[in-house]
Amino acid sequence: MTQTPNEAPNETPSGASAEAAHELARAATKESAREAARQATREALLAEVARLPGLPGVYRYFDAQGQLLYVGKARNLKKRVSSYFQKDHDGTRIGSMVARIVRMETTVVRTEAEALLLENNLIKTLNPRFNILFRDDKSYPYLKISGPKPAGTAVAATASAVFPRVSYYRGAVDRKHRYFGPYPGAWAVKETIQLIQKVFRLRTCEDTVYAHRTRPCLLYQIQRCSGPCVGLVSADDYARDVKDAEAFLLGDTDAVLADLQQRMMAHAEVLEFEKAAQLRNRITALSRVLHQQSVEVSSLSAADRDVDVLAVKVHGGHACVNLAMVRGGRHLGDRAYFPAHVDDATTWSSSGHDDTRSPELQVLEAFIVQHYVGQPVPPMLLTSHEVDAALIDAVGQAAGLKVRATHQPREQRRIWLEMAVKGAELALARLLSEEGSQRERTRALVEALDLDIAEPDSFRVECFDISHTAGEATQASCVVYENHAMRNDQYRRYNIEGVTGGDDFAAMRQVLMRRYGKIAQAMADAAQEGAAAVVPSKQRLPDLVLVDGGKGQVSMARGVFEELGLDLGLIVGVEKGEGRKVGLEELVFADGREKVYLGHDSAALMLVAQIRDEAHRFAITGMRARRASVRTGGSRLEDIAGVGPKKRARLLQRFGGVRGVAGASVEELAGVEGISHELAEEIYRALH
Repeated sequence: MTQTPNEAPNETPSGASAEAAHELARAATKESAREAARQATREALLAEVARLPGLPGVYRYFDAQGQLLYVGKARNLKKRVSSYFQKDHDGTRIGSMVARIVRMETTVVRTEAEALLLENNLIKTLNPRFNILFRDDKSYPYLKISGPKPAGTAVAATASAVFPRVSYYRGAVDRKHRYFGPYPGAWAVKETIQLIQKVFRLRTCEDTVYAHRTRPCLLYQIQRCSGPCVGLVSADDYARDVKDAEAFLLGDTDAVLADLQQRMMAHAEVLEFEKAAQLRNRITALSRVLHQQSVEVSSLSAADRDVDVLAVKVHGGHACVNLAMVRGGRHLGDRAYFPAHVDDATTWSSSGHDDTRSPELQVLEAFIVQHYVGQPVPPMLLTSHEVDAALIDAVGQAAGLKVRATHQPREQRRIWLEMAVKGAELALARLLSEEGSQRERTRALVEALDLDIAEPDSFRVECFDISHTAGEATQASCVVYENHAMRNDQYRRYNIEGVTGGDDFAAMRQVLMRRYGKIAQAMADAAQEGAAAVVPSKQRLPDLVLVDGGKGQVSMARGVFEELGLDLGLIVGVEKGEGRKVGLEELVFADGREKVYLGHDSAALMLVAQIRDEAHRFAITGMRARRASVRTGGSRLEDIAGVGPKKRARLLQRFGGVRGVAGASVEELAGVEGISHELAEEIYRALH
């Protein structure tokens, strides 16, 4: 049948076209509104920039949600901030970053050093996304020589005053004692203490032990102490040994060797050959150490004997800053630091304005700011890259001394820098290797369990374990694995109350209800409101819940999840294999799936075992600390502000219980790792 032009049997195509046209018009209107809003925001920012003063200060950028994007410092706020908005960044990652800036804040200060201090505090406190961030871990150990006090001060005739003690120390320093360091780690301090015992034979015992000795200890028998506790060395001779030890720690080894040589000859002249032989052995031991260090200390000036060596390497989106410490001309060792936000921060900083610094230099300067502000800084820095002189001057002003930096050292200092660069390369290679291994384990576990995980980097596992001693001091632990690593900042312990001692099933039920009850309620509330569930990242439902146990524990977890209305497919139990042998574990599922044996050499099983073992370790340490508190009355320590579980455990371990802590002096308390002198005084007052 032929259709005439006036007939219109089907108007759907024209109607659909009209609807599409309306959609396009609405989209165009929305896009025009967004573009107008962006233009208004940019104009407002440019107007604000135009009003900025040409003074030192700190600036902060925020997005539409109020999240802090970036913190920076400037000698000239107006010039520095305006540079961010003068270039066209369209089509780049930085373009999207600049487009997100909707608000900024600035703070004017008097000097660039003050700007450095403020920038450092804001970065560490607010953790902006586009700043390179180093972990705030600057608790370095020191070698401490206790007493005597400076000349002219009234001093009681205590052991520390007459016969000073050499010891390991970590905490705030004071003027009552002498401190040497800092050292890169505890091993470096202990190695130096062993050397001082061997060469100078200074005592290391606590004052309480020293005061009650009636015969010399084993250290005297093996010639590692001169026996001042029982009067086997005079106060004058001991003071001379202390003086030599301090000179050695300060790098004046020539004077030490000369003094030992003079004393040896003096004993030989009066036919005291046994004492002369002891001094000869000291000289030999000290000379051997200096030879191993391969350092010509005499060729270094006094200012060059205390040096920090900084080497940086950037590769694969990661960075490593290797810090080597030289004190008194002796290379004490190094420590590697791995910052966060490297990829975003270096892309942003190098493309955001006229900054032409390499990623390595950006990382290095960020480390110098965050590491040395508020901390002791040596007079000399050796760096693998040339650092801005203004930055070094600002760091020196903040520390109150003149600091020099060089990136092209010679002779011995060049050797130190080459060693630090090699250390940075090795540490970064090790990190990348370990990360690759962890990524492979994560991928293997996701595939083995057939999990629907779009982004393995966000794969999150929470593992629970119960620990107690015959039903006493029951504790549950929850450890977290995310982004291919254990996240100990998200670990949690739960004191289990109101259940029969030894009932692990009831304890597991209680901890799961406490952990996931609030999340389930938040999800239910959001569902009722017709919106997607919004849960903080640290409290969101994980992709996998591991419980250390077989069918019994899994059944208990299943009941909890059914009661809360949560997905049963998340629950997996780790059941020990035949004979409880490692590598024979099987995975038990709460949703009815058959058991899975991954194989003893499976990468997935290695990850499961790693997470399970960490949960077990965390539960046991918490349980032991709680048990010690219950048995010794540790609640007296719990009431003291600043004494947390770790410090409380160290105190109880050192002194054998609360009675021992109460009987200790302030100085003895301050000798415990993590206990500052002020906190030691607070503990002493609280227990007396």
